[in-house]
Amino acid sequence: MGSRNPRITQSHPISLSSLTYAQPTQIHLRDGEVVLFRRGDSPLWQCRYKLRDGTWHRQSTKRASIEHAVAIATELYDEARFRQRLGLAHETRTFAQIATATVDELRRQLDAGTGKSVYQSYITCIERYFLPYFADQRFEELTHKDIVEFEMWRNRQMGKTPRASTLNNFSSAWSRLQHTAVSRGWISDRAAIPKLSTQGLKSKPRPAFTRREIDQLLVFMATWAEQGRLAVEREIRPLLRDYVEILLYTGMRHGTEALGLRWCDVSWHEDKGQRYLRLWVDGKTGGRFIIAKHTALAALKRLWARQQAILGISFEDIFDCRLKRPVFTFSTGYQPPSLNGTFRRLMRDSGLLEGSDGQARTLYSLRHTYATLELLENGMDIHTLSRQMGNSAAMIERHYSKLTAIMAAEKLA
Repeated sequence: MGSRNPRITQSHPISLSSLTYAQPTQIHLRDGEVVLFRRGDSPLWQCRYKLRDGTWHRQSTKRASIEHAVAIATELYDEARFRQRLGLAHETRTFAQIATATVDELRRQLDAGTGKSVYQSYITCIERYFLPYFADQRFEELTHKDIVEFEMWRNRQMGKTPRASTLNNFSSAWSRLQHTAVSRGWISDRAAIPKLSTQGLKSKPRPAFTRREIDQLLVFMATWAEQGRLAVEREIRPLLRDYVEILLYTGMRHGTEALGLRWCDVSWHEDKGQRYLRLWVDGKTGGRFIIAKHTALAALKRLWARQQAILGISFEDIFDCRLKRPVFTFSTGYQPPSLNGTFRRLMRDSGLLEGSDGQARTLYSLRHTYATLELLENGMDIHTLSRQMGNSAAMIERHYSKLTAIMAAEKLA
């Protein structure tokens, strides 16, 4: 024990009582594959140990006592080697720690504008269902039986059997958790994590509006938008009216695509002497140009006229000034995070809340209406509609195959 950096092995034990706070500052164990050391600014012993692949991992023993530090360091080393033999990551985290890290990353991407709107659904799955159920369990230790029991509990909590689209969100959120754990070295990419079921009730499309109902809604909104009593109603009602009209006249997705629309994304497109209103939208399936119906121009003019920050710019010039301000905002420039609640009140007040099948209409019904009317009334072909709406032609055909037969009625009769 006279050397400054003694080498300790199992065959040459040392007197631990002789290792004081002042000496030594580094100790070698297990033939040098475990090293205990202490920094000058801390009384706690740190350790680093060599893994089977030759890499070194550093970790605090969180102990000032050398006796306890030696025991903890060797236990960490033995556990890491054992886990690697089983194909597991050397460093573990609880399910709650993995879930928290995943939610933080999803929220960071949403705040930065790089995340997708569906990320909010993933966060809900994690926080409302995964976290309360799995909490302190180890992700890599979960079995198929655990998943089956969780799904039974989740369905009881929801009070219904989830639809396939909801189960897909759960499955995607689960995959996000696994990706976080693997990328941070908390579980091995070879770990056999059981999957969640995606076999649920078949989703039903939200009810579309008929042409008569659309005409009724447009007339009703013109008066309803001006009848707000509270200050916030006087802002959000006119905004919703314009939002609804532009969704109806473009088929864009509500949420990320529509609320992400900026004035610099609106431009004129000329073809064969005709001028068309062109919008650039970016959302679920990436960015694309869409052509709005001429009737969308009136809604854009109302939006421009209400926004105080751009009053000095003429309506024609606003398409050329590359202004990176959102289109759908209050007069003050504030953009509400969602218009779903106000839309439900509009549907209730207008008497159009439910379709003929008893399903409640949502903002998505406007997109469904656009597709239905384009196919039935205007005879738009499926490939053109898929490019406009940002869906695959196969998906359009799958959802609207009944309408394509109606379109061909004249030829078939």
